Amino acid sequence: MQSPHQSLGPSRRALLLGAGATALTAASATTASATTASATTASALTGSTAGAVAQAAVPSPDQLPLTGGTEFPIGLFWPPHPFASTAERFTEIKDAGFDFVISGNYAGDGNIFQYQLGLARDAGLQMLISDDIQIRNMSRWFSISDTTTDFLSVTPAEARELYTRARNAYGPYSSLAGFNFYDEPGAGWFATLAKALAISRELAPQLLPYINLLPSDDASYYRNFVDVVRPSLISFDRYPLLSEGREDTNYFHNWAIVRDAALHGDIPSWVFIQTLAYNNHREPTPAELLWQINISLAYGAKGIQYFTYWTPEAARGEGFGPALITVDGLRTSRYYAAQQINTTWLHPVGRELKPLVSETVEHANESPLPNGAVGFTPTNLVSGVTGSPVVVGTFRSRDAASGDRWLLVTNRSHSDRARAVVSLNESTVGSVGLFQPARQKYTSQRVGPVQISLAPGAATLLKLTTR
Repeated sequence: MQSPHQSLGPSRRALLLGAGATALTAASATTASATTASATTASALTGSTAGAVAQAAVPSPDQLPLTGGTEFPIGLFWPPHPFASTAERFTEIKDAGFDFVISGNYAGDGNIFQYQLGLARDAGLQMLISDDIQIRNMSRWFSISDTTTDFLSVTPAEARELYTRARNAYGPYSSLAGFNFYDEPGAGWFATLAKALAISRELAPQLLPYINLLPSDDASYYRNFVDVVRPSLISFDRYPLLSEGREDTNYFHNWAIVRDAALHGDIPSWVFIQTLAYNNHREPTPAELLWQINISLAYGAKGIQYFTYWTPEAARGEGFGPALITVDGLRTSRYYAAQQINTTWLHPVGRELKPLVSETVEHANESPLPNGAVGFTPTNLVSGVTGSPVVVGTFRSRDAASGDRWLLVTNRSHSDRARAVVSLNESTVGSVGLFQPARQKYTSQRVGPVQISLAPGAATLLKLTTR
């Protein structure tokens, strides 16, 4: 499936010609003239040989930036370009409820990265660095191989030195969350990415190694990514709002197989949501922004990313329309919609859902079911869901001894209000709480049929305690 991310990546030639040359710290500046150092030098630097990359321990996502902690991570791609990167602009990002920035928009130089890391630190944001030439050389432009005669590869020792340069250049900034190793890799690149992530964990286990995957209807693509690369999270992009009011008919199928892969690997799943019009895709309404987010939460998302924040200029192709911020730096209505969603709904409900495990996701009162969707089946706690079409995500605690369940009931429609009734089994449900995001608390409800009214794209969270 074609993805608009491809049009926003820098060219290989531009990076190799030095447009993305990393600013090195004084400790590593003496090696800056070489893109890849000799295996002997790298061995002396890292204490490693040029042999195969050892399998480093995989840190728990709970121990890493963004995936760890109590806050639900909300990020953006395509931030302000270098000339628009100011303290005011990064404060504007923070004010809209964002937690992290994935670099891009012509920021391919190490000095710019360091400058933006400083802005992010001062604004209370974190950054995932994309397009640093050292990381590109070890994870995208070249494979990692012991075959020194392969001129399209670097040795493990050379890869370690490349990573060390990037780590030393940006590591002193507390805002550095990690590195973006590859955006939308094909399956043929998984073996090298596994080696790159092992090196990252060996040299900087405190940083998040990030990779975003292609949209795909091939379950093996995501399952193999989890098994081969051993990632710390699984992120993908698929934009469901097509022109002329249509939906991508395989959006739910893609989410279902990503959810399955995330559960298989016991790692968080992240997703990009569509903020703008581009080829064959429409401009989202505020309700459609909210709908994408709530559908994703129902399918188990543990992180939301916006594509895009700043609007890509026309020369990029793809027919990009205005995003949250226009090409000229003006706020659109979607900036204010995102600000409202992030601060009053997504952050509060995300804190509730982040530590939970996705148990089921089912579509109720919808016929025919979308491809990949599963219809509602009664349980010992929920005997029925009637009324308008809704998507019900059920979550459980990681404590296996707990019988409590959380239900995120999401409006299936992004244009019409939904009214549904969730019928509970009064012999097994001891109490019901309705989540109030403004208070970050649950208010007690009568155990019995729960009446739910949802605006277009909206959702509500229920907590069921068992007898």
